[in-house]
Amino acid sequence: MNDRQAAWELLCRHVQNPALRRHSLAVEVAMRACARKLGEDEDRFGVTGLLHDFDWEIHPTKEQHPELGCRMLEEAAWPPDIVKAIRGHAPYLGVPRDTPMAKALFACDELTGFITAVAFVRPGKTVREVTLQSVKKKLKEKSFAANVNRDEIFQAAEEWGVPLDEHIEFLIAALSERSDELGL
Repeated sequence: MNDRQAAWELLCRHVQNPALRRHSLAVEVAMRACARKLGEDEDRFGVTGLLHDFDWEIHPTKEQHPELGCRMLEEAAWPPDIVKAIRGHAPYLGVPRDTPMAKALFACDELTGFITAVAFVRPGKTVREVTLQSVKKKLKEKSFAANVNRDEIFQAAEEWGVPLDEHIEFLIAALSERSDELGL
């Protein structure tokens, strides 16, 4: 079955790092919020967010991730729209993000990771303390969360069709609603 439970089991089978699991759960939460906003299928969007990096530990290079993971999903008969959205979250693959789900995943992935990083430097280490201003300030600090691609964050908001500030606030709110579950 290609449902949330199957996605969680697949993720846990291939991801041992608690931080990467937390990231996947956070992207799931963000994707579900995007689906609600658009009137789309929350479960389908959520599963896509949960699975987007399931292969990172076994395929940790651009030459492998997420392409080899997507092939695994195809072999296991996961829906093509989910697989295509996951491919599309890696701009270097050149897969068009031409569906709301694909655009949402690209818009949520890097920024969700960045907001999480900002949360962990707040005094209480919670996303509820994160503000638009704190995220924008940290975006300017190239040494902070240096592995997060700022250009992708800006490009993703543009493709999503919302001002970056609005998208940051939207994701902070979505993550804050489930912060206890996420450990944020």
